[in-house]
Amino acid sequence: VQLQASGGGLVQPGGSLRLSCAVSGFTLDDYTIGWFRQAPGKEREGVSCFNSAVAVGSTYYEDSVKDRFTISKDNAKNMLYLQMNSLKPEDTAIYYCAVYARRTQDSGFFYCLRPYMFDYWGKGTLVTVSS
Repeated sequence: VQLQASGGGLVQPGGSLRLSCAVSGFTLDDYTIGWFRQAPGKEREGVSCFNSAVAVGSTYYEDSVKDRFTISKDNAKNMLYLQMNSLKPEDTAIYYCAVYARRTQDSGFFYCLRPYMFDYWGKGTLVTVSS
């Protein structure tokens, strides 16, 4: 099982990046996916989580990224994505993709508060927002 995150880099404030995460070793199906980040000197935080198995509350975004970031997945390609627009310097961090490999009825919010529940993690990709 492997998760490989990519797409990070240096971008100016106001710019966009699309993070990708290739999953191998199992199929995504209706498993919960998540993107987390850790900035220097700070704890890891849940950026966005998505449980496609639930109709209500499937998607969670941390307040600071609402209306700027979009989480998605492509089951056919076994890929996770995080589209990041209007980037700010405070978005600078290492971003990690993660998968909770069980079908459940819990919300995206539930999982983003519990990163320890995720079974598989990518190694992270660095996003730097600076002029």
